[in-house]
Amino acid sequence: MRLVVVFLLLLLSVLGLAGRLFWLQLVQGDVLAQQARSRQAPATKLLAVRRPIVDRQGDVLAWDEMRARIWAHPVYFQFPGDRDGQRRSAAEVSQRLAPVLSRSAAELEQRLSGQVGSIRLLEHLSLEKGELVKALGISGIDVEIYPQRRYPQGELFANVVGFLNLERQPQAGLELSRNAQLRQGEPSPRLLGGGDTAVLPVNLSMGAITDDAMQLQLSLDARLQRAAYTALAAAMEQWTAARGAVMVMDVQNGELLALASQPSFDPSRFWQADPRHFRGWPVEDLYEPGSTFKPINLAIALEEGLIHENSTVHDTGSVVVESWTLHNNQDQVHGVITMPQVLQVSSNVGMVKTMLRLSRERYWQWLHKLEIEQAPDTDLPGATAGQLKSLQVFRSNPIHAATASFGQGIALTPLKLLQLHAALANGGWLVRPHVVQGLRNRDAMVATPPLPQRKRIFQEASTATVRNWMASAARLAQAPGAGIHLHPVAGKTGTSQKARLGGYDPDAVTTSFVAHLPTDQPRFVVLAVVDEPRGEETYGATVALPVAYRVIDSIMALDNLLPAHGAAS
Repeated sequence: MRLVVVFLLLLLSVLGLAGRLFWLQLVQGDVLAQQARSRQAPATKLLAVRRPIVDRQGDVLAWDEMRARIWAHPVYFQFPGDRDGQRRSAAEVSQRLAPVLSRSAAELEQRLSGQVGSIRLLEHLSLEKGELVKALGISGIDVEIYPQRRYPQGELFANVVGFLNLERQPQAGLELSRNAQLRQGEPSPRLLGGGDTAVLPVNLSMGAITDDAMQLQLSLDARLQRAAYTALAAAMEQWTAARGAVMVMDVQNGELLALASQPSFDPSRFWQADPRHFRGWPVEDLYEPGSTFKPINLAIALEEGLIHENSTVHDTGSVVVESWTLHNNQDQVHGVITMPQVLQVSSNVGMVKTMLRLSRERYWQWLHKLEIEQAPDTDLPGATAGQLKSLQVFRSNPIHAATASFGQGIALTPLKLLQLHAALANGGWLVRPHVVQGLRNRDAMVATPPLPQRKRIFQEASTATVRNWMASAARLAQAPGAGIHLHPVAGKTGTSQKARLGGYDPDAVTTSFVAHLPTDQPRFVVLAVVDEPRGEETYGATVALPVAYRVIDSIMALDNLLPAHGAAS
């Protein structure tokens, strides 16, 4: 009888154990496995190296530097040669680590003392220091090698390249928009936490965090970018301006060679920056272009046959449109003037009288054809569509067409204005502004993104006439900055009042200057915009023009694109 009781007790125990195993493995198996995974790997950590970003010359703009992180597991502290079970103290381990890590033993001991689980002892160490720590062979001290994103150009390319946050997640710029291309092909390994919080790699193959030799190459030129940024910084300081931008674009293929903007930030220390500075404002923010839009309007007038090469207009200093009286700057009266003189003196009255000869519906159709209210097709992230009043509103009152004739009442980004002027410079073709040339290895281009077909918006004869007028206007200009015209360009200044609280603030202006160069067969368009300069005589000719000409000088010096003689008179 006693054996039967013992047998039954053992049978019940076995059945209970089997039932418990059935419950845990089959009923709760999925839930428990998910809990284990969540505890072991609360977050996936990206270890794979991102591809470098380089400029057109191969200069590095962003790259991953391999760094070392030291993990300590005090319960496992043991020196090479120690007997099994022997444990070393935090003080002993600190004494050995201190000379290698260039830290005091007391500092290390303070961090290690009283710790039961694993701790992150130090990070951002060089690989050399990591190797020296490994060589000590201390059990319970692990060295983790990880990539850290570096931006050696600092503020220079920040608003284009963007940055990664501390978790290596892309936050802005090309780092975000080109994330798929910048990530290497092998999936990133995961780090799992053990029961003692030790960190262990899972499925980490040999070479998992090695460089695959591919680079994302941009059309930007670091030499020209630095020249643009330096010239802009000087103007920003001189005029205590709110912000500014300088852009240089190849008019034939849309490649941007410089895109400098301020305020900027150091992407390696993004946490110290104002988040508002992360925006690439020349691509994302709208402004009223003012007189730099006048050459675009003259091309429309030529296309419509409103004017011809020798046309004149009577500038009376002011013009009445419905109940509005529009004036020239400082109410100047210029009399009968030619079209180059319209650009030279920036005659608002001349432009109004010219463009109001075109029906308002037809004028709106032209502005629509220029794709002002569409975001520019570009690889720069955040590109914003411009603002153009609806056809119904535009037709309702001639004041809308009148103000549009001198670049007010419409809004676009500096990038869009650059694109439109490139069309004037290249014979009438709308090209795609872009900065990415493609993926390349260290020897040759591997993958180049296809460019869309160019779209004709003006006839070549019209653009050639406008360029000649712009070149004549630049030669005739008597602005205070005229003395620095070292090279002939087809250019136009702009000074536009800013719309605020339902009207225009006469004390807040955006100054700009746009130039096509060389004048005979333009290859580049340069646009300088300085927003809200402060001081006396704040005009495009005094504020933005000197910035652009410093950049033009650099273009010639770097690539010998312009003739060394024939300075404008």
